[in-house]
Amino acid sequence: MAEPVRQSAPRLNTANDVEWLTSREPVPYEAAIEAMDARVAAILAGRAPETIWLLEHPPLYTAGTSAAPEELLDPPRFPVFKTGRGGRFTYHGPGQRLAYVMLDLSRRGRDVRAFVRALEDWLMATLGRLGVEGERREGQIGVFVGEAKIASIGIRVRHWVSFHGVSLNVDPDLEHFAGIVPCGLNAPLTSLAALGIDTDMQRVDGALRSAFEETLGPLSANWSQAS
Repeated sequence: MAEPVRQSAPRLNTANDVEWLTSREPVPYEAAIEAMDARVAAILAGRAPETIWLLEHPPLYTAGTSAAPEELLDPPRFPVFKTGRGGRFTYHGPGQRLAYVMLDLSRRGRDVRAFVRALEDWLMATLGRLGVEGERREGQIGVFVGEAKIASIGIRVRHWVSFHGVSLNVDPDLEHFAGIVPCGLNAPLTSLAALGIDTDMQRVDGALRSAFEETLGPLSANWSQAS
């Protein structure tokens, strides 16, 4: 596994800061799951702070707990991993920013539905900083620009600590999504590059960091009361 770069977190209204980790090279999926499991256990034991891990994967498909076999259209195309996160099939690969979000929901309201909405708020605030207006779609999870989906969410919660997280299409090969029915939807996919946004991962990471402070950072935030 590529060694993540540890970044000092800005001060929050919390007893312990959120630690931000960044992996510069694509991380194999099995290694990421192993690392998340270890970090969640450490958070539960009080040995590690809450953590946001920014990374990319090599090209692969993951099957969430609601994935239907017929939604895997081209099985030999990329490796397929069954995973315990919510949702259906999705694609991960270079050019897509993943943020694995390991947060203690016991300190943040114990409301998974509100947490998912807060993750959507985080993604929309991030896009706004990059000059893109993202929005929700009724009955769907994730963030859209017009009719096209640009960001997905799939989380798991263990003893009220979240893991897995969100993906934002920066400049992936969108044709790679053709091997699945992404998230069970027939909606088109888009990316920042496809929208003509001139950016890079460093700028995207900065926007994610800044938007996190606005939407998810302070424990005093009222998102846990969202409907």
